[in-house]
Amino acid sequence: MSSSRTQSIILLHTAVFLAGWTGILGRLITLGGLPLVWYRMMVSVPVLAAVMALMGRLHRTGWRSVLRIAGCGTILALHWVAFFASIQASNVSIGVACIATSCFFTAILDPLLNRKRLSWAEVLISFIAIAGVLLVFSLDVRYRLGIAMGLLSAALYSLFSILHIQVSQRTGEDSATMLLYELLGGVLFLTLLMIPFTRLFPDQPVALTPQDGLWILLLGSVFTILPFLFQLHALRTLSAFTVNLAYNLEPVYSIAFAAILFGELREVNFSFWIGIAFIVVSVLVQTYRIGGRGR
Repeated sequence: MSSSRTQSIILLHTAVFLAGWTGILGRLITLGGLPLVWYRMMVSVPVLAAVMALMGRLHRTGWRSVLRIAGCGTILALHWVAFFASIQASNVSIGVACIATSCFFTAILDPLLNRKRLSWAEVLISFIAIAGVLLVFSLDVRYRLGIAMGLLSAALYSLFSILHIQVSQRTGEDSATMLLYELLGGVLFLTLLMIPFTRLFPDQPVALTPQDGLWILLLGSVFTILPFLFQLHALRTLSAFTVNLAYNLEPVYSIAFAAILFGELREVNFSFWIGIAFIVVSVLVQTYRIGGRGR
């Protein structure tokens, strides 16, 4: 395995570990999915811009490139809204476990959008991950709405990853610049949605409490900027399927954190551990595959 791919894999798994905390913060924050993500992106934009300015990497780019990148940001914003809505409609464990299905959506969407042959190996690996998710919850479908929103979140994330690669190749922008304009696009899009949201759901809280403000600051800075910079850097060397498959480990971290902090796993059965093993195996198999032949 080349040094560049090794570095990308290390950064990718660091990003996954940090991302494992986002579900925990989503549980702690009392806001609904849309205002939560709006505040998150509002914090992330100036933080990232300041970091880029200090590093001398803040620069202007053409309007066509900005519009393309911002379009990806709208999909990212919707992915986050669906993700936090899933957690709030069920629990952290279900919300993050559904993300493991993103590899399945990628295995299907990537060939369609990029006009290439379907990889049956990737489809098989993704089914191993999905089987793991089902075993983790012992086929429990009590939280139908949470699961549905989680699956929507996974599909949107897969679409974002694929389009991000396409736009990155067309514009030639670096990972930090891509993320900055994606966050800006997401902020503008959600700002437009906030107007009808407040009118349609007047009882939903929008104002920040001091405690929510603290969690939002952490979520929008440490647990957003770092994971995504690492992840977007990895996407320059690794495929969208590989990146999304690695994120199957996010539920493992989040479930462990939720069990410790919230006691969500009061009764861990044998199928849970078999399911976790399936998820880990799917990641290891794909890591071995890219180590042998590249992306």
